[in-house]
Amino acid sequence: MLKNLLRNSTIILASGSPRRQQFFKDLDLNFTIELKEIEEIYPDHLQAEEISDYLAELKANAFSQLNPKDILITSDTIVWYNHNALGKPKNLEEASKMIRSLSGDTHDVITSVCFKTTRQTILINNTTKVTFKELTTEEIEYYVNTYNPIDKAGAYGIQEWIGLIGITNIQGSYFNVMGLPTHLVYEMLTTLAEH
Repeated sequence: MLKNLLRNSTIILASGSPRRQQFFKDLDLNFTIELKEIEEIYPDHLQAEEISDYLAELKANAFSQLNPKDILITSDTIVWYNHNALGKPKNLEEASKMIRSLSGDTHDVITSVCFKTTRQTILINNTTKVTFKELTTEEIEYYVNTYNPIDKAGAYGIQEWIGLIGITNIQGSYFNVMGLPTHLVYEMLTTLAEH
């Protein structure tokens, strides 16, 4: 399968996200993890997927030295709601506020993935629409205080308690909401391996 096609390539996943790392294991790929600290700041005029595209590429550009066999993969996920990007909350208070704003409404979760080699840089993105029921203050506080919303865009993990009890509808890829459009990553890596 794909692992065999990529046997002469070195996949570098530049992500500290345990969920993204698990996806690569689940896709049965050999990969290494390399992290570089960057400030995730983007120009104010960017909207929706332009933001996550910009940040995914920014993370890739932090790697100046790649070998000819390297495929570097970076990614960024944002929650887009009411023409605003919700990133990771700074504290629990901000996390509660974010979830309260999403309660009883539909938002977009956008993930961009950047594939960088010595020859080219390719950007892909995917959008999933997620609808929350009207969440009670008790439900929001329980989630924020019991789980760790600080490392998640929009302050929630779809695979966690809040997703189980609160999400009433999803249009698009579930895994995209977790942080990686796995079907598109598989497709792109297959294309790169064949060329």
